[in-house]
Amino acid sequence: MTSYSSHNPIETFLAAAPRAQRAGMRALLSLSRRPAGRRLVARAPAAAQLAQVIEGLGRYDDPDLARSLGWDADAVIARGRELRRSEGRP
Repeated sequence: MTSYSSHNPIETFLAAAPRAQRAGMRALLSLSRRPAGRRLVARAPAAAQLAQVIEGLGRYDDPDLARSLGWDADAVIARGRELRRSEGRP
């Protein structure tokens, strides 16, 4: 059995998936990380897109990279808090 890091955002995401999907997505990612596997996965556009999306999820865990892509978690939290305050919600 393979041990996966709980600090890896992709593994955290996969760990939350149902067992059958988790195994399939791990296999897909493993294939898509190799040149020959990428060519094979590219034959199924939906699978290639899924692999690309899952890989992208891992990049958003890096705050500097996420901000450069237009996602600033701190700003989202601040906007949410301000909205709650302005509406008188806890």
